[in-house]
Amino acid sequence: MPGTPVRGRPAQESVPGAQSARASAARTCAGALPVVPVRARGLTIEGADGRRYLDCVSGAGTLALGHNHPVVLEAVRKVLDSGAPLHALDLATPLKDAFVAELLHTLPPGLAGHARVRFCGPAGSDAVEAALALVRAATGRTGILAFTGARHGTTPGSPEALGRDPDVRVTRLPYPRDHRCPSGAGGERGTELAAHWTGSVLDDPGPGVRPPAGLILEPVQGEGGVIPAPDAWMRRVRRVTAERSIPLIADETRTGVGRTGAFWAVEHSGITPDVMILSKAVGGGLPLAVIVHRDDLDVREPGALAGPFRGNQLAMAAGAATLAHVRANGLAGRAAALGDRLLRQLRCLADDFPCVGDVRGRGLMIGVEMVDPEGIPGGRGAAARGTPPAPASPAPPPPASPELAAAVRRECLSRGLIVELTGRHASVVRLLPPLTITDEQAAAVLDRLSDAVHAVARTRAKERP
Repeated sequence: MPGTPVRGRPAQESVPGAQSARASAARTCAGALPVVPVRARGLTIEGADGRRYLDCVSGAGTLALGHNHPVVLEAVRKVLDSGAPLHALDLATPLKDAFVAELLHTLPPGLAGHARVRFCGPAGSDAVEAALALVRAATGRTGILAFTGARHGTTPGSPEALGRDPDVRVTRLPYPRDHRCPSGAGGERGTELAAHWTGSVLDDPGPGVRPPAGLILEPVQGEGGVIPAPDAWMRRVRRVTAERSIPLIADETRTGVGRTGAFWAVEHSGITPDVMILSKAVGGGLPLAVIVHRDDLDVREPGALAGPFRGNQLAMAAGAATLAHVRANGLAGRAAALGDRLLRQLRCLADDFPCVGDVRGRGLMIGVEMVDPEGIPGGRGAAARGTPPAPASPAPPPPASPELAAAVRRECLSRGLIVELTGRHASVVRLLPPLTITDEQAAAVLDRLSDAVHAVARTRAKERP
């Protein structure tokens, strides 16, 4: 079933072609999602092709309230009509004060009482850079602890946490997960092993690491494949870092503002980080990024890693309106309840279709991992070389299948559902609907995704000899 047609809207097929001829090849979304949005409201996008689509990408999680929410539009119009400056660097303004006050209302209690808010460049990558610079200046140390599967931006400093910098100053530790557990254990045992490894690396005088400036983690790994951190592991890591005076940095770029079923994802485990990185939804859909940190870490020299766009007044107004609306309307709790229901229903796909290897997530941050059920765990190449199989117990999961995931995305788009792919092999279909999604819309998303998976499985079955 294609996206719902909109009468009287001629398709503008020339737009994608013209942009393809002019734009850089570095584009990521346009090739996989050939939609030209012209109007949008809430969960729905109207394309130039005259069809309506359900948008479960939400600007990579930036649109907590969906497209063009009335409270955001009203906040922006009010600023535009007031004559207030749109750009104010780091000067004090009423809009900035209102945003900071609303932000402090939402923070974990252990941080809100002695927090400092630092505005930086408008992207999450800028906030990561600022956070790393902050803890390095505060501690006088340089090293950083990060985790496998992490995604902390793309600017020059943040790739260090991904191990992509030639002058690596980051030690990467295993991030616990049940599906494809790095220790091979999974469950509580895998969580314990991952936590133990963190402490042992720090305490080992031999091959361990020097005391780092900070430890950075995502409470739910987004680009790593929508992998929620176990609460017990989060508490253990917090204890390890506190006992060794290592600042704990929580990257809430993707998980904040109610997305995971709590206002901030660290609240699930009850921990209080020393630094929080906030971007995406915190600006209400407009570019804004801040770091919030303990006041005793506030030693960075003025003007460092700030940038001219730290005074985006429209984003502060939109962000304050979004934070207030999510808080006043209990949208985090709504995301928790609806997310649990969607996860239960989506896990039926794994029961019905072997190509669905895992369904996981927290709140309205959900991932469906596609696998090759007839593939050889560990890769086909190993089998071709005659490499002995892995021990039978526990059985390793089938290999990830980016081809099937891409096919599911195409089938979703043909049914009027926009999703994105993530994970180490781009094999995870990710759902990030706005927190304002209704029960009826959630049912429609579920139906279209289920139909897409069924179509892909049926096609695959026909192709098999």
